[in-house]
Amino acid sequence: MDESDETRSVFGKLLLEHRRAAGWTQERLASASGLSVRALRELERGRARAAQQRSAEVLADALGLTEGDREFFLTVARKGRRRSPSRIAQVAGACALPTPIADLCGRERELALLSGEVAGGGGVVAVVGQAGVGKTALAVAAADRLRPDFPDGCFSVDLRGMDEEPLSARAALDRLLRALDVGPGQVPGTEAEQSALLRMLLEGKKVLLLLDNASDEAQVRPLLATGPGCLTLITCRRTLAGLVGARWVGLDPLTDGAATALLAAILGEDRIRAEPAAARELVELCGNLPLAVRIAGNRLATRPRWSLAHLVELLRDEHTRLRALSAGDLRLRPAFDLSYRGVSAGARLLFRRLATVPGADFGLELAGVVSGAAAADVREHLDELVDASMVQATAEPGRYQFHDLIRLFAGERFEAEEDAGAADTVLGYLLDKAARAARLFFPEVLETGQFASRAEAARWLDSEGGNWVAAQRVAARKGRHAEVSELASAMHWYSDGRSNQRPWREIFSLGAAAAEAIGDAATEAKLLNFVGWACEVCFADHEAAVRAHRRALDIAIRVDERVEQAWANAYLVSALLCLERPDEAFTYAEQGWALGGELSFWSGQCSIRNTYAHALRAVGRHTEALAIHRAVLADAERYADAANPEIRRMLRAVTLRGIGDAFGEIRDWRAAAETYRTARWQAWEGGFDSVEADCALREGRAWRAEGVAEEARECLVLAVELSRGPAARDRRERALAELALLSR
Repeated sequence: MDESDETRSVFGKLLLEHRRAAGWTQERLASASGLSVRALRELERGRARAAQQRSAEVLADALGLTEGDREFFLTVARKGRRRSPSRIAQVAGACALPTPIADLCGRERELALLSGEVAGGGGVVAVVGQAGVGKTALAVAAADRLRPDFPDGCFSVDLRGMDEEPLSARAALDRLLRALDVGPGQVPGTEAEQSALLRMLLEGKKVLLLLDNASDEAQVRPLLATGPGCLTLITCRRTLAGLVGARWVGLDPLTDGAATALLAAILGEDRIRAEPAAARELVELCGNLPLAVRIAGNRLATRPRWSLAHLVELLRDEHTRLRALSAGDLRLRPAFDLSYRGVSAGARLLFRRLATVPGADFGLELAGVVSGAAAADVREHLDELVDASMVQATAEPGRYQFHDLIRLFAGERFEAEEDAGAADTVLGYLLDKAARAARLFFPEVLETGQFASRAEAARWLDSEGGNWVAAQRVAARKGRHAEVSELASAMHWYSDGRSNQRPWREIFSLGAAAAEAIGDAATEAKLLNFVGWACEVCFADHEAAVRAHRRALDIAIRVDERVEQAWANAYLVSALLCLERPDEAFTYAEQGWALGGELSFWSGQCSIRNTYAHALRAVGRHTEALAIHRAVLADAERYADAANPEIRRMLRAVTLRGIGDAFGEIRDWRAAAETYRTARWQAWEGGFDSVEADCALREGRAWRAEGVAEEARECLVLAVELSRGPAARDRRERALAELALLSR
């Protein structure tokens, strides 16, 4: 029989390893031990299962083995006996690969990645992801597909990582060694010796090892098959970042199409075709999580009289959704609960309190607010939750989010373990900080308070936008009217030039309703003016804008609020001009002009004067309009020290835009284009995308009229690129129409 790993006994392989480590030939070892070369050859080839006690002792002496190495060598020799083929099959069967599921859907890319690991030389690959995402299903499918590449065996061990008592590495090693035909008496006594024996047995072999449901790095390290012909697949909810040399395949929920395909595989295509909209909503309510989709599918499959719409109705209620996602012994909540109980007490506290964050994602700051812990502890706990796949890191560094169903589970744990009043902590924090940040953009506010700069305040408002907007909605439902209206009022100047960034009509409408609820008519009038602005600027809904401003004007007159009367008149001018009602607009412009003198230059007078100039142009009084715009520009320089730089850029940009309009109306296209360009750069410097886009469109149109095609094209393309969303649809269409004229 040839000398090979396939035929060599455990003792023979151990003997060969020690002889080669000593650098000896069989002849030299035979001479040193007194055994014949033939006897040594029989032992190493496996024809003799193990040496007699005396022979083993002289071999150990000759090889210079001491302490643990000697004891292990003699133990393997003493206990080695051949087992019956039926016993070998029985033990190996305990580590057999599970049967792959027949309806794996949407994992072609991940299967290809795992197949590529074989071509890349094997090694260790960890499949990680949250509970219910299908890690085991993918790994088993991959192992089954790769079976022909591993002729020496494919073995699987469920490490029970989420149990209260996970399988120990020693117990797992015992199973694997016995599956590899190591007799009970030959299994070493210590974990380190067992691990060394496993590596020795797999040396030169092509074996696939699936370690399913791992607990942590310490559990799997002794089990790894890292030889060049071996592949170890690990599934785990934790990221196992401490495994040196490992590669990771992160598993996300299914795409919409794959989740629907899985549902169809369970229910049949006919039921999906009969209710396509309900099928789409069903997988969405399941968060595209394979386990949840499978549970929903199985519930429907065992209830053929149920419609998909009926189960959708049950799942729409967030308070009962997790309870409804159960079918037989398939349940979602226990899977989440295992992950929850597997992390530290500090991580559990943070996890459940993060359910009170109202928006879709959060960073270290809000995590610290809800937990009340020090930043270093919060960071450690967040890392622990990410490693346990209980929260997910987003594409933006330092931001995290829940899967929708895990958020519901976190909410359940919060309700069960926390005081309900704790939910107000983050709510109050967001409402207060957002209002303070937004007030920094009021024209005559020069200091920046807790923020290093207005740019920093803007970054905070941007990054936490989803949270403070959601906080206002929650506060409105809870009847916290003063905070709701205060937040909306604070957003006035910040919203200028940022019309596409937030749902301003909703924000200001909630504020106006809150002001009405507490009987604050002056604030209600102010916020109705902001509602009208949002209707006009964000949605081009001119009629709705007129209604809001007229209501604001009526309230302001009733309570003698002259500032809001001035603003209501000015806003009505803009809306009525868009409706091509210039004479009516001019009437309101004159009223606004008369009241505007009572306002300071930056807080309203400059805007109202510009609006009056717009109305003058509309009735053909271009020279007067140009003079007013220029006077506003001059006063902006005169009062520059009284306003912050951001508002100066904003108002300078819109005033220059008005001057450009005046030049255009008298057909001085070059002067118009050059003025628009200056306005555009002012808007760009201030980060006011909508104003920049509007100036780019007007500049492009002016250059086209002047016959400068390349300049026109550059500006119009920019206008198209900056005009995104429904509010900018009209501007985008006008820019595209101008580009079409250039191509003629």
